[in-house]
Order: sequence, then C-alpha cells, then structure tokens
Amino acid sequence: MSEGLPEAVGRLAAARRDSAPFLLPHHVEAARRLMQVFERARLRQRVTMSYDPTRTGGRGSGSPVQGTLSASAADARKHLADLAVAMPAECWAVLFDICGLDRGLQDVELERDWPRRGGKLVLRIALSHLAAHYGLDAEARGREAQRQRHWLPERAPMFPPTEAS
Repeated sequence: MSEGLPEAVGRLAAARRDSAPFLLPHHVEAARRLMQVFERARLRQRVTMSYDPTRTGGRGSGSPVQGTLSASAADARKHLADLAVAMPAECWAVLFDICGLDRGLQDVELERDWPRRGGKLVLRIALSHLAAHYGLDAEARGREAQRQRHWLPERAPMFPPTEAS
C-alpha cells in the first residue's frame, strides 16, 4: 500500500493486471490531503503513548496555556467543519470513516447496511466531490487552457499597422 493513504484507498488505487485502477490519481491526492488535515487536527487515532504535555494535559515547560489546541490544529478542525458543511452528508460520513478513522470499507458497509461493494462507489463519489473542492481534476490543464496573466499592462504596438493599397 502507499504510504500516507488509508488502506481502502490504497487498495482501490492499485492497478490490476486486467483493468485500470478504480480510483484515479486525483482521487488519491484528495484522500492524501484529507488525511493530512486529519493529522494536523489531531483527530487521528494514536497507536503509541505520547508524553507530549499538549496531548496529556499536563504542565509543560513554560507554556502559558495548557490543554488548548495549537493554531494549526484549530485551523485544521475549522477546515474539516467547512468540508462537512460543503459536502453531501453520506459522502462526508464515508470520508470521515475511511480517511479520518482509517476504517475498512466492509466495516462501513456493514454498519450502514449497504449492499456489498456499495461503499466503494460512495467513496469514489465522495473523493470526486473532495477533489473538485480542492481544485483537482482527472486531466491536468496547462497554460494554454487559461488566460495568460502578467504584471505588465497592455501596450500599443511598436509599429502602427500600415494600410497597403
């Protein structure tokens, strides 16, 4: 599996011998970005013990405010709240379970009483919404697709056009 991805996303993004991968690269990048936001928000599960005073709530070395989130974690939580409002409810719930809690697709399908393999379709739709939110697309577009931007104002041509008779 790919490092920094939920197991379900990594499995669905892997190329198979007989067919193309189910998730496209822009879906995978959207999932990776969402996982990074969950990491910054400190909502991901920890496997090992941490003696960091900001996590345990103990007294630290000279920190005036104990038990509060860092500005980065608070911003990440606000970003997650904004995403939850912007996306359809079922899509957000699947993204939260898969990318936030690193749960498996089968667990999500059983919990929601969905048909088998229905979770991967909802996950793909949710990742498409998320990729669109992040401005990611399946096809890269370069400068020729956009209007050129520059800091110089338009100037008159050096040699005015002459009328040929």
